[in-house]
Amino acid sequence: MSKTTKYSLLLLLTAAIWGFAFVAQSAGGDALGPFTFNSLRNLIGAGVLVPVIIILDKAGLGKKPQNKAEKKRLWLFGSLIGIVLFLATNLQQLGITYGRSAGKAGFITACYLVLVPIIGLFLGKKCGLPTWIAVFIAMGGIYLLSITESSGMAWPDILLLLSALCFAIQIIMIDRFVADVDGVRMAAIQFLVCGVLSAIPMLLFERNGWGENFSVFLQPDAWGSILYAGLLSCGVAYTLQIVGQKNVPPTLASLMMSFESVFCVLGGWLLLGETLTPRQIIGCCLVFAAILLAQFGENRSASKKQA
Repeated sequence: MSKTTKYSLLLLLTAAIWGFAFVAQSAGGDALGPFTFNSLRNLIGAGVLVPVIIILDKAGLGKKPQNKAEKKRLWLFGSLIGIVLFLATNLQQLGITYGRSAGKAGFITACYLVLVPIIGLFLGKKCGLPTWIAVFIAMGGIYLLSITESSGMAWPDILLLLSALCFAIQIIMIDRFVADVDGVRMAAIQFLVCGVLSAIPMLLFERNGWGENFSVFLQPDAWGSILYAGLLSCGVAYTLQIVGQKNVPPTLASLMMSFESVFCVLGGWLLLGETLTPRQIIGCCLVFAAILLAQFGENRSASKKQA
């Protein structure tokens, strides 16, 4: 098995964990509130990585900062990504908590894979014709998913689209920073920053409900969702993303992670009993086709450059 294949499979595992995490986010957000859920899951994710960092350092596999300049760069990169992750995850959680099914939210969020090459335009990277075609196909899919004949686009859909934009920025930032610092340490810092920032709106907007509903913190279902999202979605999957992106070309990495949208629909169907209307199924198919087309266009462009 080649190195690229091995790390591509890690990214596919990442997509599976993230896809099923939408189920945990739906259940956990309803029980605890979106900001409380996100704060706890990210702080758990940061804590889980501490022993991992220690083990990797002892095994000689870590990349510990050697001086103040390297430590400052690590904290700067991790904090910047953490701020973007705070915006992305909370916009996503609000969209799920206040109106969107796990499956539908997953497909709308997956549009970040179409947005990545568009944002690249502002960084001097040109997009080919397939990418622009993919953008229009994705817009049609989002229309079918989000807009009914009786109403326009609801605000949860707008939140999810903004979340997709933030996730696209996060992917670009990781691709830019990960070569210069230790990926696991950077992941731990981003979770810590995201968890602390999420605690601010948690204390401002959700603290009053704790006294009346404190029993939710003792419910196995609530903690099952938090632990899945914290240990697997944050601690494992985001770390696998960073490791995978470091060893796989960005276009191929994006393609593998695009299967998150398939796993989230599968999880919503199997675990939550969610269903989609024929119109929404067509929308999902269009969004997924757009994702694949965008990545195909990016791969062709990369092949031409290498030739």
